[in-house]
Amino acid sequence: MASPDTSHIRSSLYANLGIAVIKGIAAALTKSGAMLAESIHSAADATNQLLLLLGVHRSGKAPDATHPFGYGRALYFWSFIVALLLFSGGGMFSIYEGIHKLEHPEPITRWWIGAAVLGIALVIEGAATWGNIKEIRRRRGTTPFFTYLRSTKDSDLVVVFGENSAAVLGLLLALVALLVAVATNDPKWDAIGTILVGAVLIAVAVFLAKEVKALLVGEAADPAVVAAVHAAAERHPAVGRVDRVLTLQQGPGQVIVAIRVVVPATGSSAELLAALAAYEKDVRAGAPDIRWCFIEPAAERASAAL
Repeated sequence: MASPDTSHIRSSLYANLGIAVIKGIAAALTKSGAMLAESIHSAADATNQLLLLLGVHRSGKAPDATHPFGYGRALYFWSFIVALLLFSGGGMFSIYEGIHKLEHPEPITRWWIGAAVLGIALVIEGAATWGNIKEIRRRRGTTPFFTYLRSTKDSDLVVVFGENSAAVLGLLLALVALLVAVATNDPKWDAIGTILVGAVLIAVAVFLAKEVKALLVGEAADPAVVAAVHAAAERHPAVGRVDRVLTLQQGPGQVIVAIRVVVPATGSSAELLAALAAYEKDVRAGAPDIRWCFIEPAAERASAAL
């Protein structure tokens, strides 16, 4: 199996590491709570991307005696952990910091430094997010954008896109909050911006957790796999008709499929075996993500009794 493409993860990792350092320095100089929240957010994102890289590495391990279907779902586990960290380490901390700043407001100093840093970070994060969007466009084909986000099995890409898009929105909120706080000479606006950043992170984290949980528990593969099974059966009448298809997404590009076919009464066992072998080869060609394919032939009478 080819190694998964992790360039979208690595580019986001490098961007967030640099941004976290710059934001941290700016937060110390400006005493901006929104800036501090954004610094923590970027540092958390960088940690999350390291976890995603670990998940991609683990998911590529070959099957063994204890995991005969491989380790593909390891990526879904680490993606779920990332969603939890985004919720707690990013969202909840930002809201806590915002509430603290509301109760104990501090005057913002050197605000132009914070505004400049937020502007630079916005450009960098925007570029990373645009890169994610282009990759999603490449993978989704004719599937509508938001439908792809809800249905795709590429949890790593969805998580990175969710983090980066949340970062862009959070930066916009932080920049607006900072400018309003300076214009009104009221640091409470900065605190409100910090709380809004936290709310955005929590909303994205909940969405990601919901989507990844379905894959972690065990979700059916893309409907295109089932369509390929039926289409191949039409091209191989010797195997009979498809009675039932079960699919399971075991990891990115790793699908398990079990097919029950009702075979005709005519023909020898050798002819049936040859027909089933040709049918399986055609199914795999139509759905390259299939790694395990199990075909159960059944007689018409036995099928009707079940």
